[in-house]
Amino acid sequence: MAASRRGQPELQVRLPSSPNAAIPELPPISALFLIDFDVKAGYTISWKASKPGVELEGVVEYKSLPSGLHTVSEDLIYFVHDGYAGLSAFVNAPVEDSEVRNARMLAVGVLVPLSYGRLGRAWRHAEGLKTMASTLATSTKDIGILEEYWEKHQAKEESVAPVESIESPSVTSQLLPKQPQGHVRNRSTSDGATLLPPGHRLSAYHPAWSLTKLLDTFGPLIFPIYRAALLRKRILISCHAPVQEACNFVYDISILSNIPQPIFDLLSPSSPPHRLRPLFSIGVHDIPFLVEDSKHRRNSDEPLDGDHEAGTGWVACTTDSILAKKDTLWDVLVTLPAPHSTKAARRIWPKIEGPGGIPIRASQRDLRRFRSLKTGLARLSSQFSPGASPTTPRDPTETNDPFFDEAEEKEVVEPSSWAALAYNGFMWWASAGEQAHTEIAEESAHDAELLAGMVGSPSSSSAVRMEAPLLSASIASLPPADPNEAGTELALIAYFHRLTAQVLGTLADVVESDEDDGEDDGTAALIDDDDDGAEGRGVRVSSEDVARMGLDVWSAADAAFLTAAVKAYFGRRAYVEGKGVEICGVRIC
Repeated sequence: MAASRRGQPELQVRLPSSPNAAIPELPPISALFLIDFDVKAGYTISWKASKPGVELEGVVEYKSLPSGLHTVSEDLIYFVHDGYAGLSAFVNAPVEDSEVRNARMLAVGVLVPLSYGRLGRAWRHAEGLKTMASTLATSTKDIGILEEYWEKHQAKEESVAPVESIESPSVTSQLLPKQPQGHVRNRSTSDGATLLPPGHRLSAYHPAWSLTKLLDTFGPLIFPIYRAALLRKRILISCHAPVQEACNFVYDISILSNIPQPIFDLLSPSSPPHRLRPLFSIGVHDIPFLVEDSKHRRNSDEPLDGDHEAGTGWVACTTDSILAKKDTLWDVLVTLPAPHSTKAARRIWPKIEGPGGIPIRASQRDLRRFRSLKTGLARLSSQFSPGASPTTPRDPTETNDPFFDEAEEKEVVEPSSWAALAYNGFMWWASAGEQAHTEIAEESAHDAELLAGMVGSPSSSSAVRMEAPLLSASIASLPPADPNEAGTELALIAYFHRLTAQVLGTLADVVESDEDDGEDDGTAALIDDDDDGAEGRGVRVSSEDVARMGLDVWSAADAAFLTAAVKAYFGRRAYVEGKGVEICGVRIC
């Protein structure tokens, strides 16, 4: 059975499918509301309209207006509440009125059923909400525009909700592999969306447009964040207002850590869901929900299906610093630099830590992978821009990186271990550098495969369209521009989904090979003392397997990640074998 999996199916990244008569251009809304700031009463709902059973009071005021918005002139805030995705457009406009302290602060927002996707395609209402908010900031009595918008876009009884991922980039394959017995998984509604016909548009406010900014913001730190998301950890992004970019990052992290359907079918039926829950903007009023969710996470022993996400991990952002201090509510805390840090003399990186303030850094392998990825994306960008000059391929081992200097590198990357230094030094001495060059070449080849078919050839532009046949139609709603404008964003999605397939696909082979062997090689004795809920004897993951997955054979954090991944996705214990130097059969490091 393992052999049948080694020929991995061709993965395709698909952006949203085309609209039809049953799916309107703008998703029907279940509620529309106007929130005003009053110096005495605080934020109040001054106008609202909603479908029966949709609760607004005491909810949307706080979710729509996170702390710190008084310091910015405008913002877009995304949130979720009781099966709905929310979007509010905030405006802080100067006015000559002492009653409002010379500034009028208000927000116009909507609720859209989550059946339309991670955000219910709420971003398609962004332009209309921003226009209404700006108008009402200067003329609060002109509520007719709210009534008109509600009449035009409210959900009707005949409205047909599309499958979940109508506008969420995802991965599928034209030909799924034959599934081994015992590994068959039910296809969720969001997986079915990848098979819809082409033609849907990627709108101007789609969060996926921020993917390149995500990569530039985090650098090599994006990889430990991605691995935490793949393990379905609770990831909290602590930020400052405005929150639109942080909300976009929430969406992006959830998208990048999706598990491709062909790979998802190979995992244990009790595996976590194929996606990480995006909660978007949260605040102190969400603490009771987070506490209850944490209790479910600790106490639930029942297998979770794709429709039941409670307690399965999430990613969210907040401007309330009190949440960052409650380390029982999250597993990974990401602290974004303040907006004014962009003017600092040297780059200020995001800070990533676990409970107790334990720092989380990228591995040396992550650094090399990041450099390779940046080079590949630059080459892709030059091919999508006819006037751009081509990018010269760079050596992934080169330390002179224009993206950040050596001092900045030390802040975000783990130092090389003594074992790695000893091994590399010995290999250079024993083979006159030949072995080291071979390993570097193999590593570079593995990284290149993740962008294969999208960069590196004169026809790569058309190759991207083949990789995602919906791309050209997805950007049809944008102003006239290069038809491949979204190529870089698409390539990033494909890259991370291929990386997921590489990691989990290799682990699936390792686990199945161990099941086929059916012999106890003593590994179980090394790990069976740890009663962590995993079943069966231990699975040995060799250093060659680790390298094949594109992980760092010297990193303890990567070894811990693999141990957790084997437990979560295959229900087995794992022993991750490190790399070392042997002389005459004796291991010396």
